[in-house]
Amino acid sequence: MPEAKPVSSSRTEMSEIMQPNDANFVNKVFGGTILGLIDLCAYATSSRFAGGLAVTASFDRVDFHEPIDVGALVTLIGYVTYVGRTSLETTIEVHAENLFTGEKKHTNTARVTMVALDENLKPREVPRLVCETREEKIRFLEGRLRRELRSKQREERERIEVEFHSASDEELDKLMAAASLV
Repeated sequence: MPEAKPVSSSRTEMSEIMQPNDANFVNKVFGGTILGLIDLCAYATSSRFAGGLAVTASFDRVDFHEPIDVGALVTLIGYVTYVGRTSLETTIEVHAENLFTGEKKHTNTARVTMVALDENLKPREVPRLVCETREEKIRFLEGRLRRELRSKQREERERIEVEFHSASDEELDKLMAAASLV
């Protein structure tokens, strides 16, 4: 089993100026540009911690708190918040700075699950995560909770989808008219 590592060993920071080709149709930075940067930061964070290649397994969620202006300096800060046997949850915080005024704002938070791979591109064990502070312990428990809830939600969704496929057209029509499916 790989040696345990502290959360601090995974901390990654990267910055990039947002350029005109990053703009969407309302002249703010395109969400896809930010998603790409988040994925790169998650790769660097998890590969640093795992000591080798790690690839994206899923984006748990990405919250867009504030739009980002073209010309802003975007800084991403990543750190590992939870580890399983071969997977790591990274949290990526995105901040934008107006270089003329110095105004900084927290624009995005993302949680990305990565899987460590060996030289044959097969999942491999990752180091245990050492949580040294109260905040790191809370983040670890929150990550574990997210993982457990995702599993339960997936099972429940799959069960209901089976019901959809076995339902009659009349039952499907009733479900479509229902205010809620849960």
